[in-house]
Amino acid sequence: MTAGAPPERATTPRPPRRGPADLTFTLDPATVEAFAATEPDWLAADRRAALALFTSLPSEGNQLYTPYIDLRGAELSDVRLYDEKAWAPADGSATGLTDGIAGIADFSEDRVEALSVDDASRAAGVRVETLGGLIATDPDAARDLLTDTTALATNDRFAQLTRAGWNQGVAIRVPAGVRLEHPIVVRWSAGAPDRGLLTRTIVELGEGAAASIVEELGPSDRAAAGQSDAGQALFSGSLEVHLGRDAELRVASIQDFGPGQVVFQHRNAVIGEGASLHWALAQLGGKLVRSRVDNRLEGDRSAVEQVEIVFGADEQLFDLTSYTHHVGRDTTGNLLSKGVLLEAARTYMKGMITIEKSARGTDSFLGEFGMNLSKKARSVAIPSLEIDQPDCRRAAHSSSVGPIDEAQLFYLESRGIPPDEARKFIVLGFLEPVVTRVPLDSEQERLRELLEAKWNAGIGGAAAA
Repeated sequence: MTAGAPPERATTPRPPRRGPADLTFTLDPATVEAFAATEPDWLAADRRAALALFTSLPSEGNQLYTPYIDLRGAELSDVRLYDEKAWAPADGSATGLTDGIAGIADFSEDRVEALSVDDASRAAGVRVETLGGLIATDPDAARDLLTDTTALATNDRFAQLTRAGWNQGVAIRVPAGVRLEHPIVVRWSAGAPDRGLLTRTIVELGEGAAASIVEELGPSDRAAAGQSDAGQALFSGSLEVHLGRDAELRVASIQDFGPGQVVFQHRNAVIGEGASLHWALAQLGGKLVRSRVDNRLEGDRSAVEQVEIVFGADEQLFDLTSYTHHVGRDTTGNLLSKGVLLEAARTYMKGMITIEKSARGTDSFLGEFGMNLSKKARSVAIPSLEIDQPDCRRAAHSSSVGPIDEAQLFYLESRGIPPDEARKFIVLGFLEPVVTRVPLDSEQERLRELLEAKWNAGIGGAAAA
């Protein structure tokens, strides 16, 4: 240093900037090999194939959607997967059954809390068992279900993450002709800081069977509550549906994880001839949620109805994608996404309907609608159609994003309803289509309470201002 020159200032190197599609979580090959070491050769090979895809695939493979991915809120570099897999409740006598449900599978972090079906369902051949239990008792069925190449999208990086590293799972099988009067409840509780829970839920309905599933996703007793310095948690789960001829399935899912949770979800359905599937999905919790639904209508006269709602606040980000493939003749699809955003919340609603040449007589609609209640809130709606068969009954899409309709406010206020209450009625009514489709009364009321609580937690007043 020369005389009179200013002293050199010590500088701290800046960390490299993360791109919106950069995922900080790394699936350690050693972890996959540790799982594979205790499993059949066919499952070990399946895990390794999925790991190779996870390593090579981009975070968003559809170029239409690459501008609409943002994983920068996910700080997952310290997350470790649970390496011990429990296949049964620690207390073998725990059933978890209550009035009004046919069966239950209850998981909390790396524990199995309850796993049971009622006597009538068991006598009819209904089975609810962990994937480890299925592999042990019926390895041929387990191999068919777990290695089905149509069950998880091979072009989706996050689906392959779950396929390669799953450390818990449940299979629900309903034989042909069995029609369940009451729903089966599947509960996943997670949120322990710096831990990862990767799950697979597989549902198989035989010919002419009927069932309903209520999926609950929420914080566990190990989740960090109000600790801003606690590490994030990872939940990556699949729900894989196989419907035989003329089968009927209703699925209602309520996601209310804690604020430190990063959530990757993949739901995939293969729908046979004359079968019908109804999705009712509610996204409320989590810091960053990426959800993808794939519906493949392979059978003639098959049908799907899908309604997904988002209620976001603070800086939550919800990234929703839906793919619906019409393959059979005279198939029907009706898909609706709705989002309500407060404060600085964001949502991407992306949907693609594909009508293949074989799909004569298709009737398909896709709607995406956002309601922004803050100047900082951001919604993006991208509905798309790809039509290779012009002989369709209907192929349409619609979208809109905006604030509360002033005409609706004026109408309610003119009937003597205070402005704050009027806004609340409009918002909760906007989200009601999912609530009414939940097949369990107690869960309907629970969802309404969660939606109202989110509005009332100081958020409704801020939106009204």
